[in-house]
Parts: sequence; C-alpha cells; structure tokens
Amino acid sequence: MNEPRDPNAVRFDPAAGSDHVESYFLKANDPAGERALWIKATIFASAREPGRAVAEGWAIAFDRRGGQSKHVAVKHVLPYADALFGREGLDVAWGLGEGERMRIRPGETHGRIARREHAIRWDLHFEGEASPFIPFPHASMYRGKFPKSKTLTPYPDLVFSGEVEVDSERWDLSGWRGMQGHNWGRGHADLYAWCHVNTWESEAELVVEALSGRVRVGPVLTPLVTLVCARFRGVTYTWNGPLEIARAHGDVGLRRYSFFAEGRAARIEGSFEADTDDMVGLYYPNPDGPMTYCLNTKLSRAHVRFEASGRPPVVVKSRAAALEIGTRDADHGVRMHV
Repeated sequence: MNEPRDPNAVRFDPAAGSDHVESYFLKANDPAGERALWIKATIFASAREPGRAVAEGWAIAFDRRGGQSKHVAVKHVLPYADALFGREGLDVAWGLGEGERMRIRPGETHGRIARREHAIRWDLHFEGEASPFIPFPHASMYRGKFPKSKTLTPYPDLVFSGEVEVDSERWDLSGWRGMQGHNWGRGHADLYAWCHVNTWESEAELVVEALSGRVRVGPVLTPLVTLVCARFRGVTYTWNGPLEIARAHGDVGLRRYSFFAEGRAARIEGSFEADTDDMVGLYYPNPDGPMTYCLNTKLSRAHVRFEASGRPPVVVKSRAAALEIGTRDADHGVRMHV
C-alpha cells in the first residue's frame, strides 16, 4: 500500500470533528460448520455532535447445532474518551468494571459483553502471518475522501485457541480458523457485500475474500465495484488493476453474493448463500443520518473455483463462510438483534 502506518493503526482523529466510523473485528469458525464467533470494536462519530464520539463492543455467537438457530448477539456502548485505540497498531482496550477489561491486541483478545439476559465472555489467542489483504489499488484511496469506506485485512488467515462462554455454555475454540479485519471511513456504503472463507470441507491451502459495493458521490450512486483477494499455497493474488476491475463482476442479493474476477496470473469465481435463520441483523447507523442494515452470518455456504495460470483448477466448498450484506432496504426479512 506504500503507506507508513500499520494496517491496524486507528484512523480516527477526535480533533477533526468530522463524520467517522471505524471497526476492528475478529471471526473464528468451527471446522464442522455448526458454530462461529464474531467480535468487533467500533468507533462512531458525527460532525453534527462533535465531542460525543462513542466506542462500541459487539459479539455474536452463531450456533445452528441440531438444526436450530440459537444465535446470541450482544453489544455495549461507552464514550470514546474511555477507550483506547492504538495509533501504532492493533491495540483496543477499555474497562468493563470490577477490574475486567476488553482487549484486542496482536495474538490475543479477551473480554465480556452482556445485554439483557445474554452474555458472551472470551479469552482467546490467535496466530497467523501478518501479511495483509489490501484490496484498493492505490494508497491515495486509503488516505483521501474517495471511496468513503476503506477496508483491508491485516490478518487474513488465523488459527485460534482458548475458550468462549456463551451464556452458561463453554466453547473450546482450539484449532478454529478465522481472520482479523479493519475498516473505516465517513460512513457505510449504500449497498455492499463482503465475504471471507478459509475453512473448507476438503483440504485446501486457500483463503478467499471479496467485496462489492456502491457508494454515493453527491447525488450519484456509483456502479457496483468488485475487488477480490486470495492466497493459494502462500502466494497472494489481488484482482484490482484497471482491466481486472473492469472485467470483474459481482451480484448482491439479500441472502446471496457471487463474484468473478480474472487476470493474467489467475481467475476466480465464487458464490455464497445463507439461510435466513443463519443471519443476524445489525443496525449500522451512518453519521449523516440514514441507517444501514447489516445482514451478518459466519455460517454461509460457499462454492469457489480458483485457477492459477498453468495449473489445474481448485474447486472447493464450505459451510463455514462469512457473508455480510449491507443494505438501506428495511424490508430485508432478517431479525434485527442489536
């Protein structure tokens, strides 16, 4: 990216008084495809209310064992001034009372979030190569105003250990695969889809991430732009050159997302689909007013075909893929949790 800052360095400047949203998140998937964990720390600031920025902690335990959806979603909010977001790298922390802290830093995270009758507590370690996926082709796109939403993945492929307590049940996360992401900007895209998968039904040294989005530039809504990153046997492929972006295709629905990209080095196509019961609806307010509804699952079905130049194609499937759909359509049919 040719930017001196660490991919996980916080981008929020409280003195700027501008609209800003920013998030750090971790996800981990059960190899059996029946459970998943998602943890997120966010910043929300509106230019209309300078000095009233907040930090938020989120957690979702996805659980469909026995053919029943038993997802637990919790969230808490505190003043930004009471939280720490590191300016040099991954370092998120705030107090939880009674000597407890929520913490995300390289290699470990712990915390507890409770809401009404539900609570999720975790104490986890993770390891993986710090070799980020950087989908945008130019550093100026991460520094400038366009696009309004920035995203990258500092750790695309992680292995977790430790435990989670979901209400009164303990989960052992030893060997669960996942990732850590970071995004920020002036607001959420008007329409977007994001997917990530590194847990397959068969053995495959493949990590895949894709995103498609439309953003508003003044009164005009841009066409859907699709960017894809993959890592196969240690080699990273990023389809973000001008011709590759022009050829790439994405199709976004309220329960599905498909994409296609090709270049000289490789081609890839994928389809992701989720059942309504496997999705958790989240409210993502925008600093300028409109609401984005995030339809979130870490238990989607995925089918991916990857073909590096001169090599036979790799065709793989998963029942443990991340899929998020962001929409302004309130009539999406997914239960809203937090």
